[in-house]
Parts: sequence; C-alpha cells; structure tokens
Amino acid sequence: MAGSRAVDIRGRRRLFDDFFKVDELVVSHMQNNGKMSAPQRRLIFERGDSVGILLYNVDTKSVVAVNQFRAATLGKGTDRGWITETSAGMIDRDESAQTTAFREALEETGYKIREVKPIAKFFASPGGTSECIHLFYAEVANADKVAAGGGIGDEDVEIRAIPVEQLFDMVDAQRIEDPKLLIGALWLRQQLK
Repeated sequence: MAGSRAVDIRGRRRLFDDFFKVDELVVSHMQNNGKMSAPQRRLIFERGDSVGILLYNVDTKSVVAVNQFRAATLGKGTDRGWITETSAGMIDRDESAQTTAFREALEETGYKIREVKPIAKFFASPGGTSECIHLFYAEVANADKVAAGGGIGDEDVEIRAIPVEQLFDMVDAQRIEDPKLLIGALWLRQQLK
C-alpha cells in the first residue's frame, strides 16, 4: 500500500484534447531517501475512470463476457484485435461507478442487474494513464436477460457465456488478456471454493 509523501506539481498543461486527453506535468516528489526529486516531466493519458462487471449466471454456472474488436491490441498477441473481456464502460461525469455498472451490463449483455458487489479498484497502467477501474460482481439468472445486448451505436459486442470451469482453465493456461476478466476470474475461483 502506498504511503503519503510530499508532491510538488510545478506545472500542468493539456497537450491533446479530444476523446482522449494528454496532460504534461512537471512534478517533484519526496524520494525514499527523504529528499525531493528534481523536477520531472511526465505525460499522463487522461481517459477517465471506468467500471468492469463480472456477470455470473447462476442458472448456467457461467460467466457472461463480451468479445469486442480493440484496435489498440492489434499485433499484440490477440486474435487479430478481438479480445474477450468483462462488460465494461466509462463512468459518465454525473454518474456513480455502480450506476455505470447497471447501464453497461444492460447495454452490452442485455442483462438487468439489481445489485453489485465490489471486487477491486485498480489502475490499469499507472505508469502512464490515470484510468482507475472499479470492478464489480453481479449475479444474474436467465430471466434477467431483458434485452438483446450487443452495445449501442457502432459498438459491435458479441456476448459469450463461458462455463466457470472453462474460465478457470483459461486462467491456468494464461489465455485471458483482459485484466478485469483475469482479476474477476481469480476472485470468483476463491468465492466458489
């Protein structure tokens, strides 16, 4: 766990402002030796915070995941840009993480969830991005499937039901590339013991 140390932000400016944002910081921080570091230039990828929802269908004993095309994964070992993930989405400005979880689960999978349980809160890649992911667990039943799912707008979301034993085999074979799904699967395996 992180301790609290002095930080001096000497400058901040936005270098890029579009769907994503890039900020430049000039910052000094208290080092392990008790001295302040020299000013350091750091670029921060501002994406906003997000949620992931590990959906567990109690009727089928499977995790409801989504398979989507993610251009950033091309050439990185995935199946030509497609990656299997938890249902997930960005937290809107006036929305809580829990409200986002309810909305995204319905939009992407068609399941209406009534309650979420927090699993973890973590930074996706703190060396360069400010995104904090709130990972939740929700149980659903077949009767909770109230819409088609598949995403909204130009989203092209394929819904995948993964039996839990197959999911755990994927963990053991190191075949899960989405950290939300991996963390959720490890958590679920402990819960089901």
